[in-house]
Amino acid sequence: MSIRFESDGAVAILTIDRPQVHNALDAEASDALVAAWLRFRDDDALRVAVLTGAGERAFCSGADLRGVGEFYRSQSSAQRLRRSEQTPGLGGITRNLAIDKPIIAAVNGHCLAGGLEVALACDLRIASENASFGLPEVTRGIIPGAGGTQRLPRLVGPERALDLILTGRRIDAREAERIGLVSRVVAPDALRRESLAVARAIAENAPLAVRAAKAAVWSGLDLSLSEGLRLEQLFAEPVRQSEDAQEGPRAFLEKRRPEFKGR
Repeated sequence: MSIRFESDGAVAILTIDRPQVHNALDAEASDALVAAWLRFRDDDALRVAVLTGAGERAFCSGADLRGVGEFYRSQSSAQRLRRSEQTPGLGGITRNLAIDKPIIAAVNGHCLAGGLEVALACDLRIASENASFGLPEVTRGIIPGAGGTQRLPRLVGPERALDLILTGRRIDAREAERIGLVSRVVAPDALRRESLAVARAIAENAPLAVRAAKAAVWSGLDLSLSEGLRLEQLFAEPVRQSEDAQEGPRAFLEKRRPEFKGR
C-alpha cells in the first residue's frame, strides 16, 4: 500500500509509504491519499489527522516525475485545466477537497515541490530538525501548480514567498520556523510523539467548536476585519447552542474533564 492509514483513538495517522522514491506521489498514491482523506472526513470518531512520510529521508518530494511527462502528453492544456477545476489536486487536499477537521503535517526530511504544497494545505506543520523545504519548480521550467503560489504568500508574506518560489532554493527547519512556515521544530526521534501529542490535545476539545474555529480562521483571511468579525459570529452562534457548549462550563464548575460528544 502506498498510503498507510492508522488510528490512535480519535487521531488518524496517514503515512505516505514510498520511501524508495522519497515518498513522491504518482497517480496511484495520490488517488489513495484522496481515499484516505475521505475516510478520515467521513468517520465521526476521528477528529484530527496527522500526515507524515515513511522513513527519515523525506516527508514528500512532490509529484513522481516519471509520470508527469506522460500525463502532460496525454491531455491538452484545456483538458488539464478542466480537470483541475473538477477533481482533487495532488495529494487530495491541495484543491477541490475540503476537510473541516484539523490536519497536522509531521514533516521529516525533504518537503519539496508538491510535497511542500501538500504540507501547506494542512492546518499545522511540525518539523523534524532534519527537515528541508523548497519549491524548486522554476528550476524545472514550471511553476508551483498545487497551491504553492497562493498558500505560501498567505502564510509567510509575499516577499518571503517570492524569495523561495523565484530562486527555487531550499531552507532548513530552523529558517522555516523563523519565517512562520512551521509552528515548531523537534528532534527527529520526537517528531511522531510531538505531533501526536498536539493532535490528541486538539482531539480532546469540543469537535464542533474546533471545526467552527478552523472554518472561521480560514474563511476570514481574505475579509476585512469588520467582515471577519461578523463572520466569526456566524460560526460562533450555532456552536453556542450545542450540547458541548453546555458540557464545557458544567465540567469546569464540577472540576472534571468535559465529555464532548460533538453535538
